[in-house]
Amino acid sequence: MEQETSPLASTSATRIDPSADVTGATIGAGSSVWHLAQVREGAVVGENCVIGRGVYVGSGVSVGDGCKIQNYALVYEPARLEPGVFVGPAVVFTNDTYPRAVNPDGSPKSASDWTPVGVTVREGASIGARAICVAPVVVGRWATVAAGAVVTKDVPDFALVAGVPARRIGWVGPAGLPLEDHGDAWVCPRTGARFVESDGALKEETRA
Repeated sequence: MEQETSPLASTSATRIDPSADVTGATIGAGSSVWHLAQVREGAVVGENCVIGRGVYVGSGVSVGDGCKIQNYALVYEPARLEPGVFVGPAVVFTNDTYPRAVNPDGSPKSASDWTPVGVTVREGASIGARAICVAPVVVGRWATVAAGAVVTKDVPDFALVAGVPARRIGWVGPAGLPLEDHGDAWVCPRTGARFVESDGALKEETRA
């Protein structure tokens, strides 16, 4: 990992556009931070990640290796993304359960007047364009959140969720395709990997 202390920083291991602001953030080898992105102090971005144009990554956010955060996504602290997560364009991860600009007495609300809560996205999950994840929620391993969905409850591993509020409409495997119901198992049409459903949860039986 390399510590980037200037928005002009660029090395052969990382690519940081001159217009990006990454002062005080840690950016891993092989990662790219594109035009007008802001990665705040204390944030940690892993290796081989892509931070798109206009992305905001808040203070102390953790982004695992191999993540891709598309243009204008807003990842507010203390969000945590595990390795291999995809975040589509204009996605929002909130961090204030009861947002207010002022206190009941009319005074401006300050950092000491609320406690940030984060969104956690597990390994390999994908969040579609303009989806909103309302903290605190956990999006499970290899799950897919459809474009425009509003996630207000935890998403199980391998679940495909859509709508407002988001509801499960199917299952997906690591390849990203909807799984097919073969009666005794759910099967990935691309890889042949098999999954077994029990009590509303899906578990891998085999992975091809």
